[in-house]
Amino acid sequence: MAPQRFREQFDQIQRSMPDVPLAMGPDDSAEFLYEKGVVLARDGEEARLVEDTVRDHFTTMAGLTSDHVRRTSSESNRTGITRIRVGEPDEGDLGADSTVAHAMRSLRTAEGRAGRRLISRNHVVSIAVNACPGDEPVPVPLSEPPNPAAATTPYDAESAVGVLVVDTGLMHDYRSYPLLAHTEGDAQIRECDDDGVLCQYVGHGTFIAGLVAAVAPNTDVTVRNTLNDAGAILESELGEKLFEAVDRDGWPEVLSLSAGTSNGRTDGLLGVHAFMEELRDRRTLLVAAAGNNASATPFWPAAYADLPGWETSVLSVGALRSDGEFGACFSNHGGWVRAYAPGERLTSALTGFGTPVPYVYQHSTYDACRFGFAYPCTCQYPRHNGVLSEPGEAPAKPDQVMFEGHAQWSGTSFATPVVAGLVAAHMTDHKETDPRLARVQLLATNTEYAEVRGAHVPALLPPTWRPVSVDPSAGGS
Repeated sequence: MAPQRFREQFDQIQRSMPDVPLAMGPDDSAEFLYEKGVVLARDGEEARLVEDTVRDHFTTMAGLTSDHVRRTSSESNRTGITRIRVGEPDEGDLGADSTVAHAMRSLRTAEGRAGRRLISRNHVVSIAVNACPGDEPVPVPLSEPPNPAAATTPYDAESAVGVLVVDTGLMHDYRSYPLLAHTEGDAQIRECDDDGVLCQYVGHGTFIAGLVAAVAPNTDVTVRNTLNDAGAILESELGEKLFEAVDRDGWPEVLSLSAGTSNGRTDGLLGVHAFMEELRDRRTLLVAAAGNNASATPFWPAAYADLPGWETSVLSVGALRSDGEFGACFSNHGGWVRAYAPGERLTSALTGFGTPVPYVYQHSTYDACRFGFAYPCTCQYPRHNGVLSEPGEAPAKPDQVMFEGHAQWSGTSFATPVVAGLVAAHMTDHKETDPRLARVQLLATNTEYAEVRGAHVPALLPPTWRPVSVDPSAGGS
């Protein structure tokens, strides 16, 4: 992962969360973001143990202040997590937070004796960290059909499969996209800046809903605007928001989640663990993005698919490049990623159907793939200059484009709703009412495979998806 891009997106997320000082970790490396001065623990006795242990440790260590150690949330809540303040962080510095590091270190002996984790950083769960999405959206003429194209399955209100998308909200003109006729949900809170330019990451949820509806027209799609802060939310808040979504809409057949974080561990994400435990006991299938770090490090909550007890309730999804033959350069990978689907240069709805909307690119393309791949990937094409990073030494004016409805976009964020749609379509085609059984059947009957980092993996290719070729000599168009 290119550190420069990570820092650019760190700045974007920090600006969107001005009251939450953030740091990158672990130890100032570009793997994840977390809240400064705060740790998480399970409610009740464990929270008291963590608070007391950290305070005692800080009392004996020079340069640390035990007076700052205190709980900042209620004794108990549905997520089962308590926020514990361990320091008063200075804003603006993206370096690792030493107070959090010391707090984590103070629990090592207790965790070793308990045989499990007792304390955690409060990570940022995001669609954006480490270049997720895999690139920025590219305008596509309205004359160009979606990709995957719309399946021909008719909509039937009695048998429609319920799909819940937890993401950014719906754009104001989403109804102009015929495939979203059976989509409802929250509006995007802020679409454009004061100059009328499209904000970064908006339209992400609308694009995803369009992909679900294209692959599986017999669906009722609900979009919740949980990730409106540059597509980010704190781990301590995500579990609560997920509970709110299912309380409001009921547990759906399929939950599509194109956000997550790594945390350097292999045992889950503490802030969403209570939700994941309840999910396990429901019939809902969680289809979750594997992340765009080009890494084998588990990315949560997608990596729950590899934990005992969640094998059938979570389906983790990586991205294939635009030829469908190999993994996309940015896609996470490894045994915990259960399936792959097209995730490069997909076409769906964004905004600008009635009135074109300008967008200024934030990131410049690279001269070569930042992950070392040789094919013409989204790191390089289509070529554009961005506000935050400019190739070479000479400053370049950022490119502005106009969106008139459709867009092309890349990321495991978008491979995920393709698979969510395939599960829903399988349920309709086979009159299957159990989404988890549909998942098993879909993978068991799949005959397509791709190569990802030397491994042959299930490639779930919608019948209406078409490969996309790239011409580097034409700037990647």
